[in-house]
Amino acid sequence: MAITVKPADPLSTEARALIAALDSGLSGHYDAENNFPLLPEELVSDDIDFFMAETGSGEKVGTIALRRYPDYAEIKRMFVTPSARGQGIARQLLETAHACARAKGYDRVRLETGSLQHAAIALYESAGYVRCPAFGEYPPESDQNIYFEYTLRVEEAAGL
Repeated sequence: MAITVKPADPLSTEARALIAALDSGLSGHYDAENNFPLLPEELVSDDIDFFMAETGSGEKVGTIALRRYPDYAEIKRMFVTPSARGQGIARQLLETAHACARAKGYDRVRLETGSLQHAAIALYESAGYVRCPAFGEYPPESDQNIYFEYTLRVEEAAGL
């Protein structure tokens, strides 16, 4: 399946549907104080880049956002529809976020994920992410949250 990942409007009908599906899939698994969603309206910000993955026929099958802080960028709202999983789309979304971070001058990308998101954890580890302590405003001790960091390699940071 040919997939294209490109910048998108998080307020679009398709983006809202994908974000709602992500939230629905996570609901009930994590305590409210350990769940950190961003609403579509919150994704419209000068410090956030939002992308959607779509098939050759135009079907929207995934999302990812990159939030920029002074010294790192953070992955948010990563999701691939269940019917499109297992086809490398999540990795393509992640690579797009990495390219965006590099283009904006970052050498470090972080993320938080839920401890029950086994496929996501495996993806992040296979992509070179390493576990790290909590960062930002995340709770420092939680059995429901796992934190990861990825350091862009020198050749990636240089765009080689």
